[in-house]
Amino acid sequence: MPGAPGTWASLAALPCAWLLRGWGGTIGLGVAAAIAIAAGWWAASRVARESGVADPGYVVIDEVAGQWVALLAAPRSWPFYLAGFLLFRLFDIWKPFPISWLDRNVHGGFGIMIDDVMAGIYALIAMAIADRVLAIG
Repeated sequence: MPGAPGTWASLAALPCAWLLRGWGGTIGLGVAAAIAIAAGWWAASRVARESGVADPGYVVIDEVAGQWVALLAAPRSWPFYLAGFLLFRLFDIWKPFPISWLDRNVHGGFGIMIDDVMAGIYALIAMAIADRVLAIG
């Protein structure tokens, strides 16, 4: 979708994560995230190589994988999924260290995937800390 393909992909990942979590629990979502990371690495490598574009904006599997990683710490409730979405987008756009370093220095399909996976890990950690500190989960 034009305008903000990463945001749209992250939004589209939410109901998929909800279904995956309902079907296979946290392990099912984790397996799906791992498959998305591996398949995304392969596919993004191929698209980048064949298009000649280092990080094609229309490749959004990295956002899906990162969003699913972020939701691994979220209970299956819409407020947590919304928080996971917002935190993932925050870290994906802000790119705190080492995400910014990875984004600038790691290239190819792995480079396309790793910064979003790291943003997902940051969001996962933030959600786990919030859940622990606030005891809301």
